[in-house]
Amino acid sequence: MNLLVKPPILPMLAKRVDAIPATGEWVFEPKWDGFRALVFRDPDGHPGEVLLQSRDKKPLNRYFPELIEPVREQLPPGCVLDGEIVIAREGRLDFDALQLRIHPAASRVKLLARETPASIVFFDLLAVGKRDLRQTPFSDRRAELEKLLKSVKTPLHLTPATRDRHVAEDWFRRFEGAGFDGVVAKSVRDGYQPDKRVMLKVKHERDCDCVVAGFRWYKDAEGQAIGSLLLGLYDNAGVLQHVGVCASFTAEKRRELVKLLDPYRKNAMADHPWKHWGGPSAGAAQRMPGAQSRWSHGKDLSWEPLRPDLVVEVSYEHMQSGRFRHMAHFRRWRPDRRPETCTYAQLEVVAPEELAAMFAEDLRRTAEIPAPKPAARSRRRKTAA
Repeated sequence: MNLLVKPPILPMLAKRVDAIPATGEWVFEPKWDGFRALVFRDPDGHPGEVLLQSRDKKPLNRYFPELIEPVREQLPPGCVLDGEIVIAREGRLDFDALQLRIHPAASRVKLLARETPASIVFFDLLAVGKRDLRQTPFSDRRAELEKLLKSVKTPLHLTPATRDRHVAEDWFRRFEGAGFDGVVAKSVRDGYQPDKRVMLKVKHERDCDCVVAGFRWYKDAEGQAIGSLLLGLYDNAGVLQHVGVCASFTAEKRRELVKLLDPYRKNAMADHPWKHWGGPSAGAAQRMPGAQSRWSHGKDLSWEPLRPDLVVEVSYEHMQSGRFRHMAHFRRWRPDRRPETCTYAQLEVVAPEELAAMFAEDLRRTAEIPAPKPAARSRRRKTAA
């Protein structure tokens, strides 16, 4: 590619903070929950060439073929933009549908591109024409980006942005229901610094009481230290669903947990709600504690059952399709809470209207299409993050 800013290039990153900054000059944006993507549009010599690059420098073109032509048609030659590939579905961002797109079979990718088409939301501009904007203050880059994208239409979008801290706080409170990760703050004076954590991110953290229904041993310490606790919540039918794990224990705590959990191991599988998941016939119809997937990379996911009598309070960022999007963190035991009261009802949130407005056409395209079924399990490594 004959570009001023040539691929591959690492994206600028953000460091986590506890709150939206109260002082300084910042531009605030929603934190999108998708695949980070740098988009390169060749200026000349290869007028039709477009590259979608992941945050770890891998090409994404083959996984999102429906984005290539809109980028080619709507973006001018010689530009480099930073953004996020997302799938908007049923009023929220659907990360599960997005993950299914990273598939080794071209036929499967083609099918999903039609059934659950992706969009791309842009939030920075690195170059345009013969100008390298990486040393330009972000306030100026944002102004250039707005001009560049003023006429784009779905599936290309410009992220909302504000300098008003109160608006950013409102976004942070309300946007979780639509699958957003939180809020990003960018200094108006900063240039674009690849692979540097110069932006700030404020992510959601919520509390949840879960049933502890199993555990995994810590690596190379079977019988001596606990690695993680398997968590469950009861659905409306009274079925205990596996929602994720919590970990991040100290070495001392891992050893203490062995003794604490031992009484709950006796005859645990006899009436365990997940006993049909314990054998080699465990399939992919439901999310199971020990099931392999394309994202597990062949790791040992074997687990030990516990009688589902213990309740633990954990912190988590947000839910996606009935599971914790990331690993939860142990807070405290809840001996005052009965396991059967640990239901999904405590997690209910409402999606904001803004997402439906911004992605009206995208949501219309997928409104009548059923959600994709999980593909056959594979150990192919994930290529996007």
